[in-house]
Amino acid sequence: MMGEGDRQAPMWSYRVNLDKRVRSDHPLRRINEVLDLSFVRGQVAHTYGRRGNKSVPPEIILRMMLLLFLDDIKSERELMRIIPERLDYLWFLGYGLDNEIPDHSVLSKARKRWGKEVFLSLFSRAVHQCVEAGSVGGSKIHVDASLVDADASLKSVKPLEPEVIRAIEQTAREQVHKLDEQDKEEDDPSPSDPGAGGPSTQSPSGRFYKANRQFRSTSDPDATLVRQGGLKSRPRYKSHRVVDDAHEIITAVETTTGAIDEGARLLALIEAHEDITDQAIGTVIADSRYGSVANLIECQKSGIRPHLKLLGESTRGKGRSPGIYGEERFTYDPLSNTYRCPANQLMQPRRLHPHRLSWEYVTAKGTCLVCQLRAFCTRSRSGRTIHRHRDQELLDRARKIAHSKAAKDDLKRRQHLSERSFADAANCHGFKRARWRGLWKQTIQDLLIATVQNLRKLVRYFCQTSPELAHHCTKLLQQLDGLFLESLSALLPI
Repeated sequence: MMGEGDRQAPMWSYRVNLDKRVRSDHPLRRINEVLDLSFVRGQVAHTYGRRGNKSVPPEIILRMMLLLFLDDIKSERELMRIIPERLDYLWFLGYGLDNEIPDHSVLSKARKRWGKEVFLSLFSRAVHQCVEAGSVGGSKIHVDASLVDADASLKSVKPLEPEVIRAIEQTAREQVHKLDEQDKEEDDPSPSDPGAGGPSTQSPSGRFYKANRQFRSTSDPDATLVRQGGLKSRPRYKSHRVVDDAHEIITAVETTTGAIDEGARLLALIEAHEDITDQAIGTVIADSRYGSVANLIECQKSGIRPHLKLLGESTRGKGRSPGIYGEERFTYDPLSNTYRCPANQLMQPRRLHPHRLSWEYVTAKGTCLVCQLRAFCTRSRSGRTIHRHRDQELLDRARKIAHSKAAKDDLKRRQHLSERSFADAANCHGFKRARWRGLWKQTIQDLLIATVQNLRKLVRYFCQTSPELAHHCTKLLQQLDGLFLESLSALLPI
């Protein structure tokens, strides 16, 4: 007999138990098991007053922000419209069917009141949980960066006033001068000491190309113009992250303007990883944008194996005229700090390049003009020159490591592991488009997305390593929640 629907069925009930309505293997239930928000109330207490209306509990606000990125909901207004319709959302937030859902403005007000420190603490605690669970190896990391389109169109980009341009240029010159003076005080080079140091090779602006000195977005002034993939320039940010090799846990995140060079942030990301995980790095893996001379040398000084694709490796030597001797034909003598050319002529150090930190070696004046091998050695009227970095021994060791089989294997793995981390963030959590305007707000977005990804990976790790334990914990939490709800319903009148 075919059944018929009852149009007079009750549309409400006092006996709805949300805990029983959310299945045991629901993703939110598993995330709730590993989510630790006990720190929030104490950390943001100083941002609230003692009088006035009571606010939405900060734990609930943070859970709402996690939902925003966990399911890639397009806006905060949309989130507030969805929450009353989703029993799993209500359960995750600790709401009942009759609870009033707050206005979407509570999220923007909380971000402005709290700042990015709370979200950095949330990310750090999630990483600590992964470390304690054993899902972070710590000794081998992958470093990469990806561009994020700012919430500003190309039409919002306007030319800067001449006074503003001069102020920006003056500030940049002052910053470079401070760095140069600091480096000179730490290590003052002299012609008599070929191993001495020189000014820093790092620029505070990185690849800050000319358009950003003359144009700025009126919608989001923090975003800088960046060209990518042959497309037009547009305002963008850049998200840098460290991914651990063991289980793809994101251990460090940094957000900059889009014009910052990735290679200039390598050492800072390594330091952030070691601070958060409290584990020393043994190997760092990255593409050619990080394979600069400065990074190779610094990794060697720190005892880190640089499995980096070398910057400019594919174009090295291509600018040399055909038939000209390569630098490998010149012999270096470390005792006398001199070179011997193919004609057995002595080449002495002349000067240290202030930015490349390399010494220039030349023969005595007029030697190359009368040399029989001149046609095979140089086309220059002043003679042949050889350049050698002041830390060439460290550089040679780093390049040898970068060319090893282990480095090549790790670089192949990087193509899957590191790129997969950004792809997952883009496909599932809205990574490629900024939701808010301003660098500090974009930092919050990157931290929340990385936290959500880490929580998902932590849940997956628990399920893979100990499925029985994960199932037992789920059942136990369900029983405890059920007892709590029964006790609460007995105390409250209907």
